[in-house]
Amino acid sequence: MLFDTHTHLDNDKFNEDRHEVITRAYEQGVTRMVNIGFNRETIPTTMELAEKYPFIYAAVGWHPVDAVDMKPEDIDWIAKLTEHEKVVAIGEIGLDYYWDTSPKDVQQRVFRQQIGLARELKLPIIIHNRDAHEDVVRILKEEKAHEVGGIMHAFSGSWETAKQCLDMNFYISFGGPVTFKNAKQPKEVLKQVPNDRLLVETDAPYLTPHPFRGKRNESAYVRYVAEVAAEIKSMEFEEICKITTANALTCFDM
Repeated sequence: MLFDTHTHLDNDKFNEDRHEVITRAYEQGVTRMVNIGFNRETIPTTMELAEKYPFIYAAVGWHPVDAVDMKPEDIDWIAKLTEHEKVVAIGEIGLDYYWDTSPKDVQQRVFRQQIGLARELKLPIIIHNRDAHEDVVRILKEEKAHEVGGIMHAFSGSWETAKQCLDMNFYISFGGPVTFKNAKQPKEVLKQVPNDRLLVETDAPYLTPHPFRGKRNESAYVRYVAEVAAEIKSMEFEEICKITTANALTCFDM
């Protein structure tokens, strides 16, 4: 039994075989998935998936890449959607200094707004962090994100950054890149993350794990992440599945 804590099954890359991909994941033991709605286009399609499949849940938020497009009414829309029983988190939110699509000050303002909303609603947050470790950690601290905690999605930082996030009540989630042969730092960080703070994900259709690197990712492939985690942690595969699923259920209060 596995829990894919971060996936984008509403993505256009699944238009030809979405139901087959979802069914395949479930039949291969991925019995829960959280689909991420992160802008005006993907929030509605995420909600549709959550309503169609009993084992798919939703996170709704505003991605930093799209921060410049966020209007005041969008934060109210997100707040309203959290009343839905299948919405389990606010996300993915955060900072992305790699793609130059939204000014840093706009990203930071939208990030702070959504942390505040999550605290008000008492929901965990799912953090997107690309090339912005220092500012992400600083803002999480300043906005008292420890009150709700959440997930550091597709974690790529150092152990020092991971420790700061763990201290703020966050889980550390790993995806496909940890399976790459040259992924020295992610493997070292995963080894040190406490078992009760470890999660696995796919970020499908992105970040495809070995041995499918370069092809479309899908939720069924989360097992390859779990297998590597088991190897790094010197555990049985079934034990890692049990631990990471229990952690996800706790994080999402399910």
